[in-house]
Amino acid sequence: MHVSFDSHRYPYSSKRNVVYGRRGMVGTSQPLAAEAGLAILKKGGNAIDAAIATAACLTVVEPTSNGIGSDCFALVWTKGKLHGLNGSGQAPQQLSIEAVTAAGHKELPKHGVVPVTVPGTPGAWAELSRTFGKLPLADVLAPAIEYAENGYPLSPTLAHYWQEGYRQFSSYRERKEFASWFETFAPNGRPPQAGEIWSSPDHAKTLRLIGETEAKAFYQGEIAEKIASFFKEHQGFLRQEDLVAYKPEWVDPIHTDYRGYQVWEIPPNGQGLVALEALNILKGFEFKERENGDTYHKMIEAMKLAFIDGMTYITDPRHMTVTQEELLSDQYAAERRALIGEEALHPQPGTPQSGGTVYMATADEEGNMVSFIQSNYMGFGSGIVVPGTGIAMQNRGHNFSLDPAHDNALAPGKKTYHTIIPGFLTKGDQPVGPFGVMGGFMQPQGHVQVVTNAIDFALNPQAALDAPRWMWSGEKTVYLEPHVPQHIVQELRRRGHDVHIGLDIGLFGRGQIIWRDPETGVLAGGTEPRTDGHLAVW
Repeated sequence: MHVSFDSHRYPYSSKRNVVYGRRGMVGTSQPLAAEAGLAILKKGGNAIDAAIATAACLTVVEPTSNGIGSDCFALVWTKGKLHGLNGSGQAPQQLSIEAVTAAGHKELPKHGVVPVTVPGTPGAWAELSRTFGKLPLADVLAPAIEYAENGYPLSPTLAHYWQEGYRQFSSYRERKEFASWFETFAPNGRPPQAGEIWSSPDHAKTLRLIGETEAKAFYQGEIAEKIASFFKEHQGFLRQEDLVAYKPEWVDPIHTDYRGYQVWEIPPNGQGLVALEALNILKGFEFKERENGDTYHKMIEAMKLAFIDGMTYITDPRHMTVTQEELLSDQYAAERRALIGEEALHPQPGTPQSGGTVYMATADEEGNMVSFIQSNYMGFGSGIVVPGTGIAMQNRGHNFSLDPAHDNALAPGKKTYHTIIPGFLTKGDQPVGPFGVMGGFMQPQGHVQVVTNAIDFALNPQAALDAPRWMWSGEKTVYLEPHVPQHIVQELRRRGHDVHIGLDIGLFGRGQIIWRDPETGVLAGGTEPRTDGHLAVW
């Protein structure tokens, strides 16, 4: 018997409990992807294999946020050490300020072939698999291939953002370079609905080739040839030599000490530095209660100051005019902290002295843990799908500045300021676990809120994600979730904040947390209530 219901209507408040497990846990924004990661754990894979499987599956079951043509970053705890992998790609050699302005653009466009940089995700999957995985990459990609080939029913939040993407790209329907997007993601002339089956056989073929060749086909084989040919045909800048030149980069994670814990991020070109600088400022204050106007005020002010620095200085580290050590020094944090008073600031960058996205967390019984984030940048990204491949390309180049004097100025072979950031928490030499909140420029703000929720206010992983969030968006403007208490809304307004109530929950990011008990090995996880979040547990 068919029961009629609306999968987007939830008139009553709900509650999720913390989830416990011991042998393995995978948390991400789409249930099928989390279960794919768990299946790989049960097949004998480790947390690294599970992260790759989940990430690959998310390119199929959440294409509204990421794809095979995405970038990614990873923090991997294994054998007593935290490793960082930067899976972001560089600007094509033909992409320059002069070339973009000659094409009539005053800034890098959001969509089309121009803002596409070299995708780093397939190469990062292969590098993680070779370095730390237990199973062959082809086996790890099998769940994603199965969903791409045979289809799956859309989840509610996924369907919502698919509809939004379709509306956004509708104005490009007559442009030839976007034809494959509509053939792939609106095969019946419309976006699929929640519960409707969607598949992408071309996507399956590409994943199979990536698995069989450990991503070589993507960067120097038949897939690379298809990508380069398409971009040349449509006056894009990406060429085969750009793909051949790409290599994921192992990096040393950066951290700050916050009340006895170490909070870890990927170094620039990622914006994790923003979260660490904000926490450095905040550790000079004491917070006794979360639902307090002064607590919100100080956190928002610290985030403003850190963010304006990040947006001024963060870029490819080879082009930064200040160092991360300068931005994270205690002296500089004290200088920035001293600017926070009773009233809302209009933030300005400091002068330190020289001295869409998808997120997943995985853990296994051996103690391996992975914090992994993968993104197109804006929803479906550039709107470019390479015909016959299912590869949706990111639009990361849009973040470059066309001002030659700016630290993040566009240059051939340069990596841009990157919004995606995985987080990790340790205490002394013991791992606590992976955490992350995806969502563009919300990400460092989400990291700060999750960390303070856990450390300052002793909230469990699920409650740390459930707690109402705020988002600073520029100058004195701050968005609050509707369930922030009214007395806080009023106090922030009295202090000069331009307060808006954000009715679109997508503004406030989507997170996952897994904490590990060092004595028992028991895993405790929380998953995002603002999306189709799911914890698969063993």
